[in-house]
Amino acid sequence: MATPQNMTRREFLKTIGLGTAALGVSRQLSAQGKRRPNILLIVADDLGYAGIGCQGCTDIPTPNIDSLATNGVRLTNGYVSCPVCAPTRAGLMTGRYQQRFGLEFNPGPEATAASDYGLPLSEATLAERLKRLGYATGMVGKWHLGYRPEFSPPKRGFDEFFGFLGGSHPYLPGKGGGPILRGLEPVEEKEYLTDAFAREAVAFIEKHRREPFFLYLAFNAVHAPMEASEKYLERFKAIKDERRRIHAAMLAAMDDAVGQVLATLRKHRLEEDTLVFFISDNGGPTGVNTSRNDPLRGFKGQVLEGGVRVPFIVQWKGVLPAGKVDDRPVIALDILPTALAAAGGSSVPEGKLDGVNLLPYLRGENPNPPHAALFWRFGEQWAIRQGAWKLVQDRQAPRPQLYNLEEDVGESRDLFEKEPKRVRELTERWQAWNAELVAPRWGRGAQQKRQERGEGARQRRRVAG
Repeated sequence: MATPQNMTRREFLKTIGLGTAALGVSRQLSAQGKRRPNILLIVADDLGYAGIGCQGCTDIPTPNIDSLATNGVRLTNGYVSCPVCAPTRAGLMTGRYQQRFGLEFNPGPEATAASDYGLPLSEATLAERLKRLGYATGMVGKWHLGYRPEFSPPKRGFDEFFGFLGGSHPYLPGKGGGPILRGLEPVEEKEYLTDAFAREAVAFIEKHRREPFFLYLAFNAVHAPMEASEKYLERFKAIKDERRRIHAAMLAAMDDAVGQVLATLRKHRLEEDTLVFFISDNGGPTGVNTSRNDPLRGFKGQVLEGGVRVPFIVQWKGVLPAGKVDDRPVIALDILPTALAAAGGSSVPEGKLDGVNLLPYLRGENPNPPHAALFWRFGEQWAIRQGAWKLVQDRQAPRPQLYNLEEDVGESRDLFEKEPKRVRELTERWQAWNAELVAPRWGRGAQQKRQERGEGARQRRRVAG
């Protein structure tokens, strides 16, 4: 086997995951005397589409998050692959529709450190891919993709981890809620949790500022429980609705944290060397945390727009345009191949990717839509978006509904009866995609779906025979 001492540069780059197309990116960066960019992925939790200033929020200032839109590209038709937390994170970490490997639902209450719930070990994470390319990799925040040690961040490509493994955690110290971990070891945390995440994210950047790094900063704000510290509550005394006031304080804490991270990049002159993504993991659950999804219909847990369309911002100073608004539909699955392309890596190995590299689109080099269609399946709910058209089966509707999102972003005028040909076309396209998926491995309806798919396979064998 060739060793780094006797192999060619091309052979060496291929062994660490660089494909032929990426060699050109690597050469270009080398010729310019530039390091490969850092990758900073910031995820908010349960933040609604209209939850921040640049998306229309008027009562809660979010200047630091908004600065990403001022200095980057705001994608107004940005989606996630599921309307709840864990499946979205599985798609985000792999660049693949999570139903391809059975992670269709959040874990139920039966999921513990002893259960097999987790992101399958057969799936390569973004951290694992970037680590092969020589990146220092760190995660701060909420994981939600497995409890057993082999499913935890330190075993899934992250050199450093500070956070928690479950779906939610108290923010105030001394409230219980399971351990906060550093690596695999529990630690006692005495700060407000969002502040602690800011501290750890800044420390990671300080430690690795001289080498390419990947930092996955996954806040649990503004997910329940609704808890805020007094220093943030003081800012919003004018808000009379107590729940909204707490929400505002939690969001302000997250915005301050983002500000600390961005300030650290500026301090070390790393802004032009850092590709930054900001998204929410799903639409807001307004009844729980007063989040707002205006002007969209629906909430977290639904495949209506309010459940799956989220704030989606990309900044890379000096590479991507500043202050640009792009209305083409994109999805969180695109983050992995985009980050890999920026790093000079290949997205070809280890299974089919559903995401695409957005860089040519964001730079204005490709005027076409990044995707011919986007798809969702969440139990009995499903949807497909193709161009302006969306066919959606909501859990509360007796049949699918058809909307033209360019004319009716609020999904208020069902065109199902007026467009039967389009309904058939979209239904057939969704069914073809659905046929590629596997049954959910756990969660509501998992056993029923497995039985349905098994019966379908038996029928196909009878027809073939």
